[in-house]
Amino acid sequence: MTLSPRQEEIVDAAIKLIAEKSIQALTIKNLSNQVGFTEGAIYRHFSSKLDILLHILLKFQSNARQMLEDTCSNDLPAMDQIEHIFMHNIMSFVENPAIAAVIFSESIFQNEDRLSREVFKLLEMHESTLSCIIEKGQERNELIEGVQKEEIIRMIIGSIRYTVTKWRLGGYQFNLQKEGKSLIDAIRHLISKQ
Repeated sequence: MTLSPRQEEIVDAAIKLIAEKSIQALTIKNLSNQVGFTEGAIYRHFSSKLDILLHILLKFQSNARQMLEDTCSNDLPAMDQIEHIFMHNIMSFVENPAIAAVIFSESIFQNEDRLSREVFKLLEMHESTLSCIIEKGQERNELIEGVQKEEIIRMIIGSIRYTVTKWRLGGYQFNLQKEGKSLIDAIRHLISKQ
């Protein structure tokens, strides 16, 4: 979905509002104050707050898709590719903390199928790419074979989720990039044969 410049401005303001306050603070009224538009002007560009959240997810999904396609198409060692994906996600959250609040807020997805589907697509994209990398890495004898690829995928994605959630709920009190690097080094030690 291509957004108009005005829609991009609204989505970026929504991301900023979530980052500064919380996802609960994302209301059309608060957003109109943030961007300096009337509430009616926002409704001319988006049908609802849900529509804005959907576009935040689609924006993140688009960025992730490009990174995953680029990673999957190269022939680097499997663990280097896994580290690239892991650290790219960590850095995306460092640069845009609001994305974590949107992606990891199950309460907003419980009754919203459209949002749930987009987060699920994001997970599937990551799983598919990691699966391909892990299979190649095991075939090339770079990664241990005694652990199923699904378990390795859960270890990687779960580690990101846990660490980012702890960082966000703790008020961003620790260096997420440093913690992420330490964590991916530990994963490397566990699953790499080198």
